[in-house]
Amino acid sequence: MKVIPYGRQLIDEDDIAAVVAALRSDWITQGPAIERFERKVADYCGVKYAVAVANGTAALHIAAAALDLKPGDLLWTSPNTFVASANCARYRGADVDFVDIDPRTYNMSVARLEEKLAAAAKAGRLPKVIVPVHFAGQSCEMEAIAALAKRHGIFVLEDAAHAIGASYRGRPVGSCAHSDLAIFSFHPVKIITTAEGGMVVTNRADLHERLLLFRSHGITRDPKLMEGESHGPWYYQQTELGWNYRLTDLQAALGESQMNKLDAFVARRRALARRYDELLRDLPLVTPWQHPDTANAWHLYVIRLRLDRLKKTRRQVVEELRAAGIGVQIHYIPVHTQPYYRRLGFKAGDFPEAEKYYAETVSLPMFAGLTDGEQERVVGTLKSVLT
Repeated sequence: MKVIPYGRQLIDEDDIAAVVAALRSDWITQGPAIERFERKVADYCGVKYAVAVANGTAALHIAAAALDLKPGDLLWTSPNTFVASANCARYRGADVDFVDIDPRTYNMSVARLEEKLAAAAKAGRLPKVIVPVHFAGQSCEMEAIAALAKRHGIFVLEDAAHAIGASYRGRPVGSCAHSDLAIFSFHPVKIITTAEGGMVVTNRADLHERLLLFRSHGITRDPKLMEGESHGPWYYQQTELGWNYRLTDLQAALGESQMNKLDAFVARRRALARRYDELLRDLPLVTPWQHPDTANAWHLYVIRLRLDRLKKTRRQVVEELRAAGIGVQIHYIPVHTQPYYRRLGFKAGDFPEAEKYYAETVSLPMFAGLTDGEQERVVGTLKSVLT
């Protein structure tokens, strides 16, 4: 029995040839493919600068560092995300809090954010950074979030790990029209892949300069950024405490090739989403709602089970689907319920909308290589499990 995973990469001969060409070149670590890949992503998003890194978590970390997030500062994000969206603050010694989600988009709720900011302003404890997460590939309501952040002097860092190829009000996600920075992930289950990899994009030259430093040990070879005079062409200085978060040319070559297919990948995912909407119409579940200001890239296709109309638990449904070779997944366990964050003082009930969503959600297989026949098998198996 062939297992249909919830997500997987789609690699073709052009991708393989690009990696082979990089292997045969003089550069396999930090070479020209890095800058070509960065430029390709920046141009696609309509943003000035892009910095490729080892993975999406590294992207979040150096973005937080570039914004000078530090102990005593506070970062807010969504509880409906992977833990990295919050962990980037903890890496910097900063505190974390969450803003509950919208019951339709499953993104950060603008109404809850506005309420929480008003209370935080009165208490004198505003966040330094807000990290809206474009869950499943659908953009948050960035114009409203940016307006609230600007009112209170807060930085905005978009977690667009799911959303390369998506758009918001006609502009690509990653344009940073409503944020200081945005990050992408290129893990194999994401929309394009570099095996492991990530990227930070920004329109701010000062942040770009800091991102480059933090990516590579905090070291610069640019005499303009040094203290005192350079000793010669071999000379470098460490001016910040950075990390080794570099991407390789091999990975960048794969990413550059994958970018050539990004629009086709997203078009296929959108077609699959439309088919799911139609095929699932009569089942006891809720299909994803789409905000009219957004065009989803469909990293995930999440359903919510109508448990009041089922005689099975969500766990039973998931286990029966997996036993039948349908590799469904759950996105996400609310971050604040993880043991690490419970030890920081969070508890069940703090963010009820995210917790209610978690209790009902299932992610169905969604990837560009999913065939119509495989999708029909997914739906047919789901029908047999639910009815």
